[in-house]
Amino acid sequence: MKDLSVLFGRKLRAKRKALGISQEKLALLTEIDRSYVGRIERGEVNITLEKLYQFSEVLQCDVRDLLP
Repeated sequence: MKDLSVLFGRKLRAKRKALGISQEKLALLTEIDRSYVGRIERGEVNITLEKLYQFSEVLQCDVRDLLP
């Protein structure tokens, strides 16, 4: 089984790209450093529930849509 953070990162990237949002814009909207957003998308770090909800709000989706 793949690591949950990798699977989450792939879903986050896919949702972001589907909406035509750059990593830079996502970082600005969520007040997260762009390099950290990249690390999240690559599954290199775990995130807090607070960040999960920030992403779902900015990407206008249900939190469950981002979970593996």
